[in-house]
This record gives sequence, C-alpha cells and structure tokens, in this order.
Amino acid sequence: MSDSIKHECGIALVRLRKPLSYYIEKYGSPSYGLSKLYVLMEKQHNRGQDGAGVANIKIDSEPGYKFFSRIRSVEPTAIKDIFEKIGKKYRKAAKEGGDDFYNSEWLKRNCEFTGELWLGHLRYGTHGQNNVDNCHPMSRQNNWRSRNLVVAGNFNLTNVDELFNILIDIGQNPREKTDTVTVMEKIGHFLDEENQAIFNEYKDHYSNREVTEIIEDQLDIQKILQKACKDFDGGYAMAGLIGHGASFVARDPAGIRPAYYYADDEVVVVASEKPAIKTAFDIDYKEIKEIKPAHALIIDKYGNYSEKEFIEPLKKHSCSFERIYFSRPSDPDIYQERRKLGKLLVPQVINACNFDLKNTVFSFIPNSAETAFLGMMGGIEDYLVSKQKEVVIEGKPYTDSIDELLSFRPRVEKLVIKDAKLRTFIAGDDHRDEMVSNVYDTTYEVIRKKKDTIVVIDDSIVRGTTLEKSILRTLNRLEPKKIVIVSSAPQIRYPDCYGIDMSRMKEFVAFRAVLALLKESNQQGLIDKVFDQCSEAEGKTGHPNYVQKLYEPFSYEAISIKIAEIVRPEEMTCELEVVYQTVGNLHKACPKHLGDWYFTGNYPTPGGNRVVNQAFLNFMRGVSIRAY
Repeated sequence: MSDSIKHECGIALVRLRKPLSYYIEKYGSPSYGLSKLYVLMEKQHNRGQDGAGVANIKIDSEPGYKFFSRIRSVEPTAIKDIFEKIGKKYRKAAKEGGDDFYNSEWLKRNCEFTGELWLGHLRYGTHGQNNVDNCHPMSRQNNWRSRNLVVAGNFNLTNVDELFNILIDIGQNPREKTDTVTVMEKIGHFLDEENQAIFNEYKDHYSNREVTEIIEDQLDIQKILQKACKDFDGGYAMAGLIGHGASFVARDPAGIRPAYYYADDEVVVVASEKPAIKTAFDIDYKEIKEIKPAHALIIDKYGNYSEKEFIEPLKKHSCSFERIYFSRPSDPDIYQERRKLGKLLVPQVINACNFDLKNTVFSFIPNSAETAFLGMMGGIEDYLVSKQKEVVIEGKPYTDSIDELLSFRPRVEKLVIKDAKLRTFIAGDDHRDEMVSNVYDTTYEVIRKKKDTIVVIDDSIVRGTTLEKSILRTLNRLEPKKIVIVSSAPQIRYPDCYGIDMSRMKEFVAFRAVLALLKESNQQGLIDKVFDQCSEAEGKTGHPNYVQKLYEPFSYEAISIKIAEIVRPEEMTCELEVVYQTVGNLHKACPKHLGDWYFTGNYPTPGGNRVVNQAFLNFMRGVSIRAY
C-alpha cells in the first residue's frame, strides 16, 4: 500500500498442555514455550510495530512465589527487545542454578517467564500516545489467583462511552475511557462476580483454601463472557489469561477480526494469522482451524479446550482488507485471493491501455502488491492466448506475422522503487513536498517516450497523497504516453471503526472526489441535507448510514475520473487514468470474507452507522478527531 496507514494488531497464545519437566526432557531446554511464542510474534510483526508485550503464568505455583510475569516495549525493535530481556533472565538463572536450571520445580521458583501459559501481543496504535502503558497485555491483579486477569487483543469498540457508563453504573471508577480498559474492567467485574458466587456457595462447607481450589475448577468462563460482552459493539479477537491457568480467545459475532488455533497433545496455540502457526509448528494448513464468530476458544487450567458460543452470531463479515493487504500472502488462501483480485482487473486494464499491449509496460508499487500483479499478468497472458487462438484456429484476420503474434510477451519492468532510507523530517515545510516526491525512484531508459503506456498496480488507494506527491511525479519523468494506476481494492469511501486507522472522512480521496462532483453539478444542497440527517441522529443507534446518499448521484467510473484529476500533479504532461477494483469482483475473489464497509458503507454492527455519520459531522464542523 503506497498510502501508509496503521492497522490491526496481532495476538499469539501458547498453552503448554504438559508439565514443564516434559519439555525440558524432550527438547533439552526449558525455553520451548518461549521459543514458540517468539516465532509466532516474529511471523506477525507486520501486524504491529508501535510496541509489543508478553505475559506468562505459572500454573499451580506455590504460595509465596511469583506466578505472573509481564514485559512490554515500545522500542523500534520491540520483539527483539522483549525476548532479549527474557533471555537474559534465563541466562542468569542458568548461571545461578547450575544443574538445577533443568529442574522444573527449581526453575519455576527462581526464574520469571517459565510458566506454561503465554500471551504475546503486537500493537499498532490507532490513537493515543505511543508509550509502554498503552501496550498490551493489560493486567488486573489480585491475591486470589482466579481473580487475576490479563487481556490482549486485536479490537476496536464503537460504543466505548456507553460501556464506560455501564462500568460506572455497576459501581466502578474506571481510570481511563478507552476500549482496552473498558474490556478488561468489564470482564474483570464478572470474573469477580463468578468467583464470589462460587465462594458463597461453598464457604460454609469447606475451608477457604479448599474453596479456592473449587473455584479454579468450576469457574465458568463462557458465562463470564456472556455477561461481559453482551453490550460490545465492534470487531474483536480478545485473548485473556486468568491467574490460575485458564485462558480464552473470544471472537466478535460478525467475525470481523481473525483468530486461528491449532492443538495437539503438547500445545494449544492461537494466532491472528495461519502462516505464523504453520511456521512455528511445521504443520499442514488443514490442521489449523478458525475460531468461529461469536465463539470463544476456552482452555481450562488442565489444558482441556473447546469452542463455546458466548454471544448471538451475526452474518459473517470478516475483514476483506485482511485478504487484500494486511495478512501475509504466505497463507495459501490469501495468496490465491490476491492473485484473483489482480486477474479480475484485466478487462478494465486492457481497455485503459486501448488494447495496445505492444506499447504497454506493466509494473507494481512494491512490495505488497506483487501478488495481485502476478495475478494481473497471468490474466493478461490468458487474454493473449485467447487472441492467438482466434487468429490461428478460427482464422481471424491479423495484420502482423504469425511468428510475431506467437512470440509476443507482455513487457514487465520494475519501475517504482522506494528509498526507505530517505527521511523527510530534515526538510522544512517549504521543501517537504520536494523531499516527499523523492521517496520513490524509478528505473530510467526502459520507457519509450511519448509512445509507451505505463500500468502500475497498487493494493489500494486511501488518501492519494503518495500518488500525487511522489509516485506520479516520478513516473512522469519517464515521459510516457499514458499512466494507468490500478487499485486491487475498490474505492475507499467510508471510515473503519473496527481496528484500522482510517477514521477521518477528509483523508479519503474518494470522498474528496464526490464533494467536488457535487459542487460541479450544483448538488451541494445534498451535503446540507445529509448534515441535517446526521445531526438528528448524533449519538443515537438505529439510524442508517446517511453518508451513502452523497455517492448515489454518480457512477463508479465518474468518481474514478475525478480521483484521477485530484491526484494528478500540476506538472504532469501525459494522460492519466485510475482504475479501481469493483466490489462485485472483490466478492468473487474473496467469497468467504465479505466485510466491505469501507467500500460500500454497509456496516455489520449498529455502531458502524453511528460512527460514519459522526465522522461526516466532524468533517463538516472542522473537528479533526476520530468518531469513536
């Protein structure tokens, strides 16, 4: 994606199902769980580079010894920083313990991060300061093991204000109004309540110490989640550890945020992406399962696991941006989907080239668009084969020689090269645009001036700023006849409120295009009408997405043409066309992942409509804050 946006987060959970001594004996080291968690996190580092955190719980730890450990970092290489610090603790224990370092009982008493239950998190901050206090996992601590709670997740909730007020109504005094704190405190409240209910039932029949063990055996995590999550509106994959050794990963009712798991006799493991699990445990993809929407994978203190429904399911709308851009393409399903996204664009691309493939050069904007590029080129080759059949088999007239026809291959070049080391902060405001224009470089002397058309594919176009300020200026220096920018994603028209940092209307080039079209066609009254409707609905749930009405007067193609005008640099001399994926083709390529609200405005939860209407109000009022 040429327009950088912050997005998503990553989770990784590892539950060792056997005693630590088993792994020491079998693998010759007490660091089996630590090593697996490291691989899971490192293979998901694309999901969060603002910080990371790790929590660990020792199951059945003796009283008087620490059973919970946590470390977080906002260093530029946060994963490395965390695991180096944990490794230092291991090395110190090995030095002090000698042979006892391989004794699991000694190790659990004397070294942190040697428990059986691990939780890792990678953070992309969508708001707030980037400090260590904002990093997951978050903790809620208590002297009763079964009242301790650790939470980490990939989520955004749209109704934080409502949930904050619920916490106040049940008697709490939350320290912050954020979805992370709200989630932890709401689950924590019902965890306390469940603890107390079991205690009250058995306190007159057993000693308090015996009741503690009963609580840990009978704690009903499904019931806790049913009570805690019933008011949540948003997309989430929430992982939680409870101090006595139970854990859960709960997925939102529409399946917006991803979560996958694998289990065998030794481990139960959860991650946001399948390739991380595949790499860490060297297993077949078919062994990795998806946690069902509205279900939680619950693991008890003994390592038994099951999926249980904790909230009423909605129609599945898993995030299509995961497929287009966020998740790694090493997932075979995502790889094929991205190839198909590229292939489905071929008719539009050929038309944009005026069917003149001899004088067209194809390229992509590195590096995440490469898979879609391969699919597009595969489609171009199929098109050429069909044309060759028409001439050779069907005898269709053809002006050039048969040899030339059969030997023709599309021209492919690497034209757009990002100079990652170039830093624009060294320039003042007067020169920043000039510096930005040089972030990308190009390969010279491969384009025939005034003759060749350049086709460049990108994953998606959000703001269009990088196109205007850098990429198009760079390609214009090659003096082509025409430039065609292709987006493997449809037009991004609406904000996301479920985890991606796309929350302000003014940032979307498609929204700026429709405003310009409304002005040019003397339909500005529609803007006022939508503003009045959004004002009437402000702060309320149950209203439709009124912003969709702004797009209704114009065709998809008309908006694409206006976008091309907006991103076109003043000095550009050649023709420019912007080609977008259609929503219909997106669904053909990703039929099991229909979450498309940023393209269509069809939000899967009521809070989504409230957020988009509020985002439009914020734009109209000149308020530069996110709408949730």
